[in-house]
Amino acid sequence: MQTGGICFIMFIYPYSYVQPQSLSWSCPYYLPYSEAVQPMMSVPDTPYRSSTLAYPNSLRPYMQVDPTLFNQSAITMQALMKEASILLNKLAESKEFDSKIMTAAQQSNTKEVDKLIKSTGIKSKVKTSFNPDGITLKLSSKVGGTECCHLTIALRWM
Repeated sequence: MQTGGICFIMFIYPYSYVQPQSLSWSCPYYLPYSEAVQPMMSVPDTPYRSSTLAYPNSLRPYMQVDPTLFNQSAITMQALMKEASILLNKLAESKEFDSKIMTAAQQSNTKEVDKLIKSTGIKSKVKTSFNPDGITLKLSSKVGGTECCHLTIALRWM
C-alpha cells in the first residue's frame, strides 16, 4: 500500500501478529525478498504456553525407566551387524556371487535372490527389495517376541 510517499509493507507469518513496517522510500510493485525489511514478530501469550512454562515438570511425573529391552536390543543389534558383516564380506569377495544375485534380480526372481542371500550363512530374517539401481537388504530380529532391531543395507549396482 502506498500513501503519501511512505510505503507500508505487510509481512504475513502464520501464528504471529505482525505490524506494518513503514519505509521512507517509494514503494515498488515488487519488493525482492533480499530487500525486504524483516519485522519483529510478537507471539501472543496463550494460557497453554504460560502454564507449561510456569510449571515445567510438576504436572507430569515421569515413569521409572527400565533399560532391559533397550539393552537386549543393543545386544541383538550387535549380532545383526556381525551377520551383515558376513554378508558384505561375501559380496566383496566374490564377483561371481554378485553376478548371480544381479542376474536373479534382473529377472525379478525374488526367491532366488533370497536363497542366495541365505546361502551366506546368515540366520536373521532378511527382506530384500531391488530395482535397476541396486538392492536393499533389511535385516531384522526379535527379542522375546517383540521386534526390536532393524538394520538396512542399501547397495548400488548401477
